[in-house]
Amino acid sequence: MLNPEHILVPFSCSPLPPGPWLVFAPHADDETFGMGGSLLRAKKEGLETHVIVLTDGALGGEREGLVELRQREVQQAAELLGLSGLQCWSEPDRGLEQSHDLPEKIAAAITDMLPASVFFPGPLEIHPDHRAAGIAVWSALQRVYRSNLQSNIKPEAISYEIGVQNPINFLIDTTREIEAKQAVMAVYASQNSENNYPELVLALDKGRTLSLPPEVGYAEGFFRYAEQDLQITLQEMIHHIINLYQ
Repeated sequence: MLNPEHILVPFSCSPLPPGPWLVFAPHADDETFGMGGSLLRAKKEGLETHVIVLTDGALGGEREGLVELRQREVQQAAELLGLSGLQCWSEPDRGLEQSHDLPEKIAAAITDMLPASVFFPGPLEIHPDHRAAGIAVWSALQRVYRSNLQSNIKPEAISYEIGVQNPINFLIDTTREIEAKQAVMAVYASQNSENNYPELVLALDKGRTLSLPPEVGYAEGFFRYAEQDLQITLQEMIHHIINLYQ
């Protein structure tokens, strides 16, 4: 017998995960497109939020000085989102998969910042950097869990959607934040000129209300992983999730 709908998608919204938050974004804009509404809610609720942008974003267009422009855009977005901290690393755009020391660097950041919740792109994203970022953060969290058994540093592992629907097990109501999220998305003019990203993001957030009460106009979807999930690879975890659809 196939699993019913409520096994695959939530039918109510959840409160925000505990803070501080540490969000890993493959590119400048992914933090906003993916979970900008939730970051705005965290700002309202007084949660400490930090974002680390992993790549330099050099391949996000043809214009000159794009890396510096995208850094200025994400700094402006950070102010609107009320971030407590922003770091821009310089991993090569579309090159995260080849960065062998990235998990160790991410693990060091987690250990240093001690977040209660760590966010990373969902495993079924289309862009290879999105998927590579998720794998790297997953590996880093495994290292953190193993090396901090005594001190019990075990932040929640949570994936978020950026460009497409991924498996989710909780939703955050962003109806009241949607106008402010649109304003932050507009900051990324360099990327919005490449595609109609804000329109696509709004469609994704609207689509996530399918199983929710009618008063919820927009929502962002996330998957919270259990501690025992981190005992296997993210690739193996994907198969466990897909089996829920059988």
